[in-house]
This record gives sequence, structure tokens and C-alpha cells, in this order.
Amino acid sequence: MKKYFLIPAIALGLTIASCGGGNTKTESDNTATTTEESASDVTETVEGIENVTLSNTWTVTGNDQMKFDTELIRVKAGEPLELTFKNVGTLPKESMGHNIVILKPGVDLATFGGEAASAADNEYIPKSSLSSIVEHTKLLGPGEEDKISVTLEKGVYDYICSFPGHFGMMKGKIVAE
Repeated sequence: MKKYFLIPAIALGLTIASCGGGNTKTESDNTATTTEESASDVTETVEGIENVTLSNTWTVTGNDQMKFDTELIRVKAGEPLELTFKNVGTLPKESMGHNIVILKPGVDLATFGGEAASAADNEYIPKSSLSSIVEHTKLLGPGEEDKISVTLEKGVYDYICSFPGHFGMMKGKIVAE
């Protein structure tokens, strides 16, 4: 009977021993360095941005297939961005409403999208996350449009549709340089 008890104990010991192997770190691996990014560094980190026209006037559309027609926007930092958003879909606002929410750099899209999904009373703009938002349009139904104006500092800003479930497909980036 004692032999049967030893087999699981040995297996557990081997499992624990194998989990820690090969994970060696040196002191230099833990050293973090921070540097200021220049505008050229920012544009190089966003694939394809070099092919996007630099303009501070943009029109973006959203449709019933949960797609924005523009996923990369390039603007001059420090100057007003005039962004017009149009919902070109035909489904009702209650089931397929769209908006554009420009988020501050570093905001986790999944976390924000989860909070937005429970903010129906505020057109899916979560009051608990207002500090994460740079600007947003109204929630639009079919054929509606809204215009916003915002001045962005240098950086890369994600924008999404905050209607429940849309942020995974309806997203893009604004590069301010």
C-alpha cells in the first residue's frame, strides 16, 4: 500500500522540479530603460503609417459589418483634428449603433470595452473610465453623422466603437506626429 502512495508523490515532485528549470534571469534582464520617442520613432512603430496622408481633416464611416473604412489616421500634433464620423449601415441603433471613442495611449482595449458594454445608460461611454477617453462622438444610428474636434499631442491613440462587442473589430489608430 505504501508503494502506491509514493508514485503520486514522486510525480508531484518531478512536476514541481520541471516548472522552474530554464528560466534563468540575469540582472541586466530586469533593467528597464525609458527613452522619449520622437515623431519618427512613433511613426515607425505603426505599420503602414508612412503610406497614409498627413491631414487634420478626416471622415470615417462605420457599417453593419462592424468595420471602419479607415483604420489608420495620420495628423499633425498640436493642431486641431476635425473628425467626422458617419454610420452608413441600415440596422437600427439599438442593435448596431456605432461611435468613435479616441482613447489615451496605453489604455487596455479589452478592459475599456468590457466597461463600455455595461454603460448602456450613457450610450456605452463608461463614466468610470472617462479619464481614459480623449474625445468621442455620439452613438449613431443608420444614416447619422457626428463631428468632433480635438488637438492631440505627439503619440499613438487607439480609437474604437464602444457598442457592446464591436471594439474587437471596429478599431483603428491615430498617429499624431
